[in-house]
Amino acid sequence: MNQEIISTPITQRNLVSYLRSPIAIRERCEELFAMVLEGNSSYFTCNLDRLGQVADYVIDVMYAEYPDLHIPFHSRWRHFEAGGIERLKDFDRALAHLEPTEKAVAKLDLAILSILLDAGAGSSWVYYEESTESSFKRSEGLAIASLHMFSQGSFSSDRHQIYCADARKLQALGESELATGFQVSSENYLVGFSGRLKLLQKLGRVLLSKPEMFGTTNPRPGNLVHYLSSKVKNNKLAAASILEALLEGFSDIWPGRLQFDGVNLGDVWSHPGIKDDGFVPFHKLSQWLTYSLLEPLQELGWEITGLGDLTGLPEYRNGGLCIDLGLIEVKRPNVLRSPHPVSSEVIVEWRALTVIMLDRIAEKIREKLDMTPKELPLVKILQGGTWLAGRKIAAELRTDGIPPIQIESDGTVF
Repeated sequence: MNQEIISTPITQRNLVSYLRSPIAIRERCEELFAMVLEGNSSYFTCNLDRLGQVADYVIDVMYAEYPDLHIPFHSRWRHFEAGGIERLKDFDRALAHLEPTEKAVAKLDLAILSILLDAGAGSSWVYYEESTESSFKRSEGLAIASLHMFSQGSFSSDRHQIYCADARKLQALGESELATGFQVSSENYLVGFSGRLKLLQKLGRVLLSKPEMFGTTNPRPGNLVHYLSSKVKNNKLAAASILEALLEGFSDIWPGRLQFDGVNLGDVWSHPGIKDDGFVPFHKLSQWLTYSLLEPLQELGWEITGLGDLTGLPEYRNGGLCIDLGLIEVKRPNVLRSPHPVSSEVIVEWRALTVIMLDRIAEKIREKLDMTPKELPLVKILQGGTWLAGRKIAAELRTDGIPPIQIESDGTVF
């Protein structure tokens, strides 16, 4: 594998910092992976003989979508142009009067808000875009709905500055306004709607609590640009530093999560297969957000280093791909028959295996294409890639395209 897992001695003092690192994600997921390989899981086995076939399937999807293999980053910006519609050209024109840093602040405002709204939408919700007379579901629908709301000033308290999200408006955001923007009704049910609303309202309060990161006067999430500028050395910014800042800045918005020493750990769960503290970190949404901030930050002329330090995203498309193509095998058929809480052992194991399998799939793909990690980083394989392949195989195997394992979502993880 291209990533080297370095064992880190953990003390109480640095446990939180460790759990917020990509190193911890890989180490803890490797621990559960080893447990499964040893036959000690109640739920899964791994068939590594399928790795080459899975890589071939993903490569076929990559060539179909990107024949020249010029693949962009896996990020929220791809979803904003769903249906082949270049919505971002209009968005960029609207921001053209801003100087570069303020333009980056506005783009981070949008990306952060949109991704916090990006948990699984369910199979029935649809967003209808009147301007194109087109309907979109799932992540694309959520992205387009959030883009339109943002462009209409729905997250700004200042009518003279609509391309903005600020603490005052987020705290006051009402259920009816968000429901209207996302076209939610009794006939158009959005999974986890109330969880999304509470997340945004809590975000508004968190912004006020961290002026050093988000500003002092009606703070904005996009002001993270100014905070990150202090981490830039020789015009270079480490990807892991972006993730660290996001986890530090937004950890308090997550509801009902595990805590350590009074710190909300976020997308971290417990599993008895992990020695010592039992914690398994994933930080799926935060890493998805990290990937989605890369392009606006690069537009400032910053070089993002250490992309390979971040992990694959353990969500239902990537995880579903591994199950649907037989790389991860289910021991008990009932695992596939009913939804599971995100905190359950079965989901924690599934997500951990997905992280490790994505690294191995990426390695096999590069081997087959004779490409290096620099030429084809994981963030491009996810886009090209495993996420699309997961959706494709789900549609081939199940008429509704849902993943093989169902998760009870509260609108804040998947």
